[in-house]
Amino acid sequence: MSHVLSEETHRNMLARIPHCTGREVADWLRAVEEGPALFNFEEKVSWLRHEHNLAYGHAKALIHEYDLRRAARKLL
Repeated sequence: MSHVLSEETHRNMLARIPHCTGREVADWLRAVEEGPALFNFEEKVSWLRHEHNLAYGHAKALIHEYDLRRAARKLL
């Protein structure tokens, strides 16, 4: 899948998000959870970019993290 980042790149991007955006990753993940019910990865990224003015890389990392955590919850 083209939207998947390497684990190291993904973690580095997440670590930079609070500094670059002024908001913690948990706040962004909550915004995604409470946002519109979009199913497609790129639609979610586009929503974050346009609604919250995020850079593409940050939006992509956040949606990837959201999807990882959502999948982990389903396994419990």
